[in-house]
Amino acid sequence: MIKHSMIVALGALSFGMLSSFAKIAYGQGYNAAEITFAQAFLGAIILWGIVYFKKFNNREYQIKVSWKLLTVGGCMGISVYTYYLALAYIPASLAIVLLMQMTWMSMLAEAVFYRKTPSRVEVITAVFILLGTIFAANLLNVKELNFSLVGIILALISAMLYSLFVLLTSNLDKDIPSFEKGAMVTTGSAVIIACINFKSLASSTHINSGLFQWGSFLAIFGTVIPPICFNTGMPKIGPGLSSILLTLELPAAIFCAHMILSEEVSVSQICGILIILLAIGYLNIFKAKNEALPVMSVD
Repeated sequence: MIKHSMIVALGALSFGMLSSFAKIAYGQGYNAAEITFAQAFLGAIILWGIVYFKKFNNREYQIKVSWKLLTVGGCMGISVYTYYLALAYIPASLAIVLLMQMTWMSMLAEAVFYRKTPSRVEVITAVFILLGTIFAANLLNVKELNFSLVGIILALISAMLYSLFVLLTSNLDKDIPSFEKGAMVTTGSAVIIACINFKSLASSTHINSGLFQWGSFLAIFGTVIPPICFNTGMPKIGPGLSSILLTLELPAAIFCAHMILSEEVSVSQICGILIILLAIGYLNIFKAKNEALPVMSVD
């Protein structure tokens, strides 16, 4: 149990560190279009390589292609692109806090698209997440508020698109193995990012070995390692504990922003982060318990 919990935690921590390194890449002259395309493109190559390696070792293994997953991957690509754009305007610690709003946005999306009324626990969780966000984003300290409105809007758009992506993929092509799913989603991401930024990428003077290195690094830690960790550990520890461990992405991102980028983190911000983590953790424990309850049938 401990071993597999550590593996899942490693995947979440891997995700959390990306935003800080993306900001370092900005400092070297690269932009969001170049970084996100390189990450998605190289990530897709690596994942397809894994898929075809499995095919090579097992001739009977059939590769299934889903146009739905490729299309939904476009949604994920725009989410990643807008998130990386936001990092050019606001601190990485604030960007990840805003991205965590996807939790209550997912509840809202379910209510709109599936007419699923949120439970009382879900509503309370959403309230506490918003409360924690006020502290984590330091919104109470009006005198020190100097964040870009553009960056905040971009981060919230990213959270909205990410919640939509999760909603669309939750029940999509369950029979397709996870690496193939990841490969198709990442391919869809690369295609949509290339289409949106075609002129910028075509005229870019930064398509060089440095971009390849950054793209490879971000692809490995953002596209390859997390799925491997999650596929290995989650089936062993269950959805409840897995969901809680996934929230480690938030403190990991804050810690990296503080240590690598020297972003200041106040006591009130730490309190806000703890409120968000506890709220998400409580919601996941509640859901796991409900899913574990036996269904009584009446004869």
